[in-house]
Amino acid sequence: QVQLKESGGGSVQAGGSLKLSCAASGFTEKTRCMGWLRQAPGKEREGVGTISTNDGRTYYIDDVKSRFTITQDNSKTTVFLQMNSLKPEDSGMYYCAATTNELCDISGAGGILKYGSRGQGTQVTVAS
Repeated sequence: QVQLKESGGGSVQAGGSLKLSCAASGFTEKTRCMGWLRQAPGKEREGVGTISTNDGRTYYIDDVKSRFTITQDNSKTTVFLQMNSLKPEDSGMYYCAATTNELCDISGAGGILKYGSRGQGTQVTVAS
């Protein structure tokens, strides 16, 4: 079982930035694809983006492309979500998720959304 722990959430004004971190319990087959999900109040959880920890290849949903960046550290057990130009609609609970590499290619970050292990989440609030 993969253990994931998020940190770095908080409150920020619109246009501001936040950086989230996610530490995985290890680098295994089940952490070859890592990424982020989010859920706003009253809405369904959605994928935000993924990173293939083997080669660093990233994917983002259109809504965050050019504003959000996912990176990883050299150990490949910690991933980061740099969020810039934040909007109030970016508010919600952000979850780190991980799954196997072949599921990284599903659009909409569907692999981690449907099949991934998740952390407890960290709250992001963007004030207008």
